[in-house]
Amino acid sequence: MSDEYAHGRRDGLRLALAILAAEEAKWAALLGESASWRTNATREVRHKTLQVAQTRVQTVLNRLSPKDDTASNAELSAALAKIGL
Repeated sequence: MSDEYAHGRRDGLRLALAILAAEEAKWAALLGESASWRTNATREVRHKTLQVAQTRVQTVLNRLSPKDDTASNAELSAALAKIGL
């Protein structure tokens, strides 16, 4: 696997993590807000599903990240600067 391809995969996984975090925050705010127990139960399941997905994507990202801390920190900093965080 080329370095560019691996870097692109890691960027994609970081983007997926950001999207999952945004969705999880949206559903966290809605937990317990409905008068219907069925709606609340559905929201809890959806919220937990997003948390599990975040954990799994983070695990894959950790496996694909370079083992050298300085290289991974530089890459992470560049990716965060690129998306404006």
